[in-house]
Amino acid sequence: MASICVLLARDAEDLPDALTMLSHDLERRTELPTSPSLPGQAVTADVLLIDAREDAASGRDLCLRARANLDQPILLLVSSASLPVVQRSWGADDFVLDRATAAEFDARVRMLITAKHAAGVLSQGAIVIDEEAYTASAGGQPLNLTYTEFELLKHLVLHPGRVLTREHLLSEVWGYDYYGGTRTVDVHIRRLRAKLGPEHDGHITTVRNVGYRFSPVREG
Repeated sequence: MASICVLLARDAEDLPDALTMLSHDLERRTELPTSPSLPGQAVTADVLLIDAREDAASGRDLCLRARANLDQPILLLVSSASLPVVQRSWGADDFVLDRATAAEFDARVRMLITAKHAAGVLSQGAIVIDEEAYTASAGGQPLNLTYTEFELLKHLVLHPGRVLTREHLLSEVWGYDYYGGTRTVDVHIRRLRAKLGPEHDGHITTVRNVGYRFSPVREG
């Protein structure tokens, strides 16, 4: 069982029912601790969940302050309306929609905890990414990736099983201010698959008219 510190962007008590159904310990706060040395202010939770459902700007500010002052993994709670403005520069490790199921909430919390304990090494199936060394391999063979290809693969691996739209990938990997079209994503996915080779390119599947999905188990 994990402990989750919920940092609410507004003074609200309502949380998704699926989240409250979990066995994890939930602690609600409306402010970041001003002095971790004072009793009752230190954040000792395994994961920090920041609410950015209704007020994305406040959620962003909380995220930036938390990243600067705390070392817990940050999970951003977003709505369908706030998701399009979320950027990687906020410092969150992952995000989850407020309409997600209890199983998805649980999976994302556990994934963040596992990733933290792995000391910067992400592993999904045959794909292994060392964030600190900035290297990636498939089936034990090193991949010669460009910076963008590395970031693209890493983002896919961080969200196994989730269908990521081209617009989302463009925003998260290239940056929200990037002016190129979504065709750029298709080109880089094609190059990434070519470098993965026929034995491993099936980890990245195309969801027609939507985007791409990474699967730890090679499909096709």
